[in-house]
Amino acid sequence: MNQTYLRACAAIVLSACVQIAGAATPAPAMSVEASGVARAAVTSGDNQRMPFAVVDKKNARLHVFAADGALQASSPILLGLARGDRSVPGIGERAMAQIKPHERTTPAGRFVSEPGRNLGGEDIVWVDYGAAVSMHRVRATNASERRLQRLASPTASDNRISFGCINVPATFYDTYVKPALGQNHGVVYVLPESTALREHFAFLPTQAAH
Repeated sequence: MNQTYLRACAAIVLSACVQIAGAATPAPAMSVEASGVARAAVTSGDNQRMPFAVVDKKNARLHVFAADGALQASSPILLGLARGDRSVPGIGERAMAQIKPHERTTPAGRFVSEPGRNLGGEDIVWVDYGAAVSMHRVRATNASERRLQRLASPTASDNRISFGCINVPATFYDTYVKPALGQNHGVVYVLPESTALREHFAFLPTQAAH
């Protein structure tokens, strides 16, 4: 077991312990899949020494990491209404009103993110520009969607509501996402929910890719 691997493991575990110890209530544990992808991203060099994030769709959680693999913080998030790991071809060129409920997926995979702005001038992080998928502050403009309540609920079952974008609590976005991914390029790893990890992340060690 090489030293790079051990350092990455230590950084992830130590940061998680510090974060939980300082919280008012214990944060949900990071899933085996999320921690495995984060560790492998650093040890393989796949993150190219850039800050990165892991989106765990099954658990509706976002984990933000420094370039060396140290966990900065984690948060619940909102995701695409429809389950699935692929975007409909050409969906980024369609008006939102034309996107049907079953097409509102958050695609899985490795994405090189970049800072950007939406049509309203708000700063966002582009995850998949071609498919118009971004990471941005949650917008609670439609009260009937109960987006803030969904974020605050203890389960992930009601966190599917967006057109495919990753909705993040505003304070978390400003404190962790914007400094890490909102200034320069980064990497966003979106874990699959209906396909195998290896289909999306070839850098994973064989034993962790199932």
